[in-house]
Amino acid sequence: MAKKKTSEWRSPGKYTPCSIGGQALLEGVMMRGATCTAVCCRDEKGELVVYTERAPAKKRLWRKVPIVRGVVSFFSSLVGGIRYIGKSADIYAGEEDDAKLGKGGMFLAVLFALVLAVALFIVVPGLLNWLVMDLWLGLSEKLDGNIYILVISLFKGVIKVLILVLYLFLTSRLKDIRRTYMYHGAEHRTINCYEHNMELTVENVQKCSTRHARCGTTFLFYTVFLSVLVMALVTWLLSLAGMTADNMSDAVGKAGTFLYNLALMGAGLCCVPVIAGLSYELLRFVAKMPDNAFFMIFKAPGFALQALTTKKPDDCMAEAAIVAFEKVLEMEADPSVPTVDFYEMTMKDARAYLQKTYAAAGIEDESEPDWMLCAVLGVKRTELAHIAKLDKEQTLRLKKYAEERASGMPLDYVAGESDFLGIKLKVNEAVHLPRMETETVALEAEKAIKAKKNARVLDLMTGSGCIAAYLSSVTDADITASDVDEAALEVARGNLPDTVKTVRSDVLSEVNGTFDVIVSNPPYIRSGEIDGLQKEVTCQPRISLDGGEDGLKYYRLIAEQAPAGLNDGGVLVLEIGFDQAADVVKLLENGFTDIKVIKDLGGRDRCVTAVKK
Repeated sequence: MAKKKTSEWRSPGKYTPCSIGGQALLEGVMMRGATCTAVCCRDEKGELVVYTERAPAKKRLWRKVPIVRGVVSFFSSLVGGIRYIGKSADIYAGEEDDAKLGKGGMFLAVLFALVLAVALFIVVPGLLNWLVMDLWLGLSEKLDGNIYILVISLFKGVIKVLILVLYLFLTSRLKDIRRTYMYHGAEHRTINCYEHNMELTVENVQKCSTRHARCGTTFLFYTVFLSVLVMALVTWLLSLAGMTADNMSDAVGKAGTFLYNLALMGAGLCCVPVIAGLSYELLRFVAKMPDNAFFMIFKAPGFALQALTTKKPDDCMAEAAIVAFEKVLEMEADPSVPTVDFYEMTMKDARAYLQKTYAAAGIEDESEPDWMLCAVLGVKRTELAHIAKLDKEQTLRLKKYAEERASGMPLDYVAGESDFLGIKLKVNEAVHLPRMETETVALEAEKAIKAKKNARVLDLMTGSGCIAAYLSSVTDADITASDVDEAALEVARGNLPDTVKTVRSDVLSEVNGTFDVIVSNPPYIRSGEIDGLQKEVTCQPRISLDGGEDGLKYYRLIAEQAPAGLNDGGVLVLEIGFDQAADVVKLLENGFTDIKVIKDLGGRDRCVTAVKK
């Protein structure tokens, strides 16, 4: 079935007007509600970044006064619009400080916009009127006063419309401006989507019209249209007061018509606020009206001009407009939502970002976003509820961590830190990550140590040093930690106090002396099973995982070597795989007695303890 073409004049669904308006920016969109504003831009990396602010809480009297509210809104929109363009330009410029606008640049931009508007729509029509109507055609002398006023008003109106259309056409041909006009289309489509009671999705937004009655382009047309009427009235009133082209010529000679047109330009400049106020009221009134045949008479000229200033957006542009619009909805519904600068995030947005990233990566642990936030913010989980937003540095760190986590890297590697029985340990990819199951082993070792006096303890195959670190914090034992991998020992040394000795040794081959307790978490995964495990496991050192063909390689070596390394009555504490208890017990029966199997908190076999015969 052929895809139904989107109408650029009407959107599907029942129309319900809203008060949220917007503006296209450089690679972004601004949306403004009654109490807040949101800007969403794409930076040089293609990522969406958001800026929000709230309006002052005080109610302004002028907002209720017709025309006056339009005048204030016109100038505040002009200044605010330039400011938001400046903000988007800073994001567009990226790291290039020289390309950023700054406060001085924004002031000059506002000044330039005002001067350009006055030049194009007041000075140029006035000069052309003087050159064509007065000097060339001499109509000021040939026509009756009222007819002359009507003719020059219509002439100036036509010139203004032509200038407006030519200006919009030429700007639409510029590549960067054309992209801004595409964002303008995205802004309109998003507002139309909401006003026509459709869910704000990219697909729905792209079904809607790029035309909207509350558009700045329509406002410009109304301004031009009303300026013709207002200036005709002003010119007529001036003529009643005796200020006409003929009277000025009689007074000062040939320069009279020029001075007369100059006076009309000044009057036009003075009338700008009134014209803007009237245009605002007309725009506001028409925008509330339905898209029926009658009101389309008033909407159609603006809609036609919007063919130049709005272009069909791509999906990425629509997404930016949706983000800005939804942020305004959220902030207006909940005054407690904090404002954010670019590259900052509210806590709610941070959680949503993590959930989306994790879902795309197939990570299903619902609690992990909290642990990620703890790692990013350096706080406890219970403190997260009291944090409103992440600053720029924290947001960038969150995105970096989330990207690494989504690639399959375990969170502890991403953060460079693990927690083991309340102890913070530094970790990297040289060591196997401490696991909750290993805590059962450490606690059993603690019991064995405390049952002896002046115990000497060996943490065999220490890895990150997690077991030795915990035992050194809760006992006075003389502890040695050993591992065959020097890179792992380097990490362990960073986690252990100076009182714990470290030895590089393949099992017990290089360990001197005897011990009262030997505790170990040896590699015990069967070689053929490793590659089929989760990426979070397979990215850890294979040497810490691979227990040989049957997973018992190191248990055999420990069963052979541990008796010689233990004092009489010494205790061996081993972590095991959940299905290895019977095999490990059998291996220990020759050299050990009082062999016990301990279950972890999940109820699975996790630890074997044995006493040297």
